[in-house]
Amino acid sequence: MPIPSHAPSRAELIDHLVRTRIAGAVATPRENNLDHYRRLANGDRRYWLGLELGDRWTDEQDVLAVMAERCGVSDDLDHRAGQDTIDPELTVDALDRMANVLRKAAEGRRRVLFATGHPGALLDVHRMTAGALRAAGCEVVRIPGGLLADDGCVVQFADVAVYEGGATLWHTHSPHPMTAILDGLLREGRPLPELVVADHGWAGCAAQRGIDAVGYADSNDPALFLAEAEGTLQVAVPMDDHVVDPRYYEPMTAYLLDAAGLSA
Repeated sequence: MPIPSHAPSRAELIDHLVRTRIAGAVATPRENNLDHYRRLANGDRRYWLGLELGDRWTDEQDVLAVMAERCGVSDDLDHRAGQDTIDPELTVDALDRMANVLRKAAEGRRRVLFATGHPGALLDVHRMTAGALRAAGCEVVRIPGGLLADDGCVVQFADVAVYEGGATLWHTHSPHPMTAILDGLLREGRPLPELVVADHGWAGCAAQRGIDAVGYADSNDPALFLAEAEGTLQVAVPMDDHVVDPRYYEPMTAYLLDAAGLSA
């Protein structure tokens, strides 16, 4: 599938998102979405992504309503199985909001930390964004060495913090790697980041700690969207977070950086 080599227009990006299934008729099935909404509402902290949701989201229908509004999944309570969707218009709206955050970070030359639990798909998205902000005068935070979390290590690769074990970068939604980074910075007497650009538990943990944070999340990961609705997280971008070819995210990244005034 041809990948645009320039920063696309809004219409071009929406067409690309739908063709690549980053948005539109995504691969995440309705059953999986509803199962995750139910688990979050039932208090399963694995689905809270490092956030403290208390007893504010104990009704699965309330979670679904937010996901329909902010992600574009079906709001039909009787739709229990089969295809579900992410509204590409909402994806681009969220990218525009994220671009505004990045623009302000560049103007203020803020300290920014990048992290991903989806290195197989989103590593290059974060790497390119980090490079653009560094070129604009921001400090890209260098994480402490020797950090451990869960059953692996937290390392930095191409300016992006990732979870590593056995010489392999691992997929994780756990907030613990971000906790390790922030606690490690404090132990070393170094300032915390002023902005975190991440996804899933990495973004949720930072936002819960009171740090400005933006992040990417799939339609089966409602916590970040709830956090944006509550004002804890600045922006949650809805999208399929692991399509077949990571290069499919390049036009999205180009659009984001162009909208932020950070393109080359």
